[in-house]
Amino acid sequence: MMKSKPLFLGLLPLLLLASCDLVPNSSKPAYEFNFYQWEDCESLTALKTYVKDVTDRKSPHYIPVEDRIATFDMDGTFIGELYPTYFEYNLLEYRVLDDVDYKDKASESEVEAAQAIRDFVRDGVALPSGFDMIHARAAAKAYAGMTLKEFDNYVKTYAANDANGFTGMTYAESFYLPMLEVFDYLEENNFTYYVVSGSDRFICRALVERLNIAPNRVIGMDVTLKSDHQGDEDGVKYTYGIEDTLIRTDELIIKNLKTNKVKQIAQEIGKVPVLSFGNSSGDCAMHNYCMSNPKYLSKAFMVVADDEAEDHCDLAEGASRRAKWEDADYEIISMNDDWKTIYGQWVKKVPFHFE
Repeated sequence: MMKSKPLFLGLLPLLLLASCDLVPNSSKPAYEFNFYQWEDCESLTALKTYVKDVTDRKSPHYIPVEDRIATFDMDGTFIGELYPTYFEYNLLEYRVLDDVDYKDKASESEVEAAQAIRDFVRDGVALPSGFDMIHARAAAKAYAGMTLKEFDNYVKTYAANDANGFTGMTYAESFYLPMLEVFDYLEENNFTYYVVSGSDRFICRALVERLNIAPNRVIGMDVTLKSDHQGDEDGVKYTYGIEDTLIRTDELIIKNLKTNKVKQIAQEIGKVPVLSFGNSSGDCAMHNYCMSNPKYLSKAFMVVADDEAEDHCDLAEGASRRAKWEDADYEIISMNDDWKTIYGQWVKKVPFHFE
């Protein structure tokens, strides 16, 4: 289908919104927001109808501001996922196989994991069974010993590279513009949204910093941290000093997928979401948790990658997923049918390249 051009030229569409004196808990209707990057579609109508309903104090479905909690997966939900694979997979492959300052130090298990990623993206070799955990353990080892600042810089330096499979966009710029409008819309209507990703928490923080998403609203895979002067002493006994700094260790705490997302939401947010956005089976548990909210009307949305013109996708897989998610009563967001653009008219899809 022909895509119409966005009305603004920039990575992050800072929408010029009309002034609004919306007061929390007021009876005013939902903020009338201009969705420039969306077609007139069922998924957008469902979102706007829901928000209008639950923000109207006169509605039986009214939700107080403090309970307007929304959760978003990251990869494939509001940031690119196929270039040619997850950002954190690309990063590990580079760290272990190409980084001249580290590749000779990598362990055998790290090399095996990184090579599996390379074989997958270059030659189509299937990833080993249970690769989510294989990758997580390898990644924990690969960045062990880095301070949080060093790791943040490392992620941002790699993210400044051109995104593989596209022109006009770096990894750091690969946000889905329509979903950024959803963030703004929810914020205007006094929702608090959280990023709940299977990727490393500190990778997520580095990538979403430019969206002004506070670090305490980012949940992801975690490794144990410790002080650089702590040695082998237990953290219960060691007293952090003013000269200390935190470093990453190789001890994996949690891979934040499926039911682990639910556990982390319960522990870190302490409330059941009323809105949930994702794109894969790893998000179904989070969606179901949201839809089981015992107190409020809730909704879950799944983004389907089905736009071959602007993004790399598997149409057959997308169709299969869509059928399953419709059966689960999730709202479907089609990249092809519902969005006017994904990354912006200045971004072009090109074949993947490998050096």
